[in-house]
Amino acid sequence: MNSYVCIAPDVKLGRNVKLSQFINLYGCEIGDDTKIGAFVEVQKNATIGKRCKISSHTFVCEGVTIEDNVFIGHGVMFINDSYPRATAEGKLQTEADWKVERTVVKKGASIGSGATILSKISIGENAIVGAGSVVTKDVPANAIVAGNPAKFLRHIERSMEASQ
Repeated sequence: MNSYVCIAPDVKLGRNVKLSQFINLYGCEIGDDTKIGAFVEVQKNATIGKRCKISSHTFVCEGVTIEDNVFIGHGVMFINDSYPRATAEGKLQTEADWKVERTVVKKGASIGSGATILSKISIGENAIVGAGSVVTKDVPANAIVAGNPAKFLRHIERSMEASQ
């Protein structure tokens, strides 16, 4: 490894994982054949499945599960706290002062560049989140959503993989 890649010893990397420079991975799990772009951080207790593409400048925080075959565009931000605060009782917060709120991105979903995914969200299988969207509630399987807040646009008529 080179000095521009920070991979903690507790990271579980699958086979054939492709890593760009300027990344920070710690306490996470990355599945086989996944590609991680430049300037990506994946925090502890986050899981990324097999055959995923995580594009540059993306932040995958603690409590996020990304299943297999998922595309994450450039600069996607995941959130794991509905009410973030810097302090608790006048002191800088520690992990003991808050509870991680989980988020799941199901198999085959795609999240467009610049999207923000709030906590306690599930994005359904094969769903598509438009670029720049702010996802504030669950996205059904095979749905296309976009906007701020993201709104349902339509269902995908057939499997995206079947049309290729």
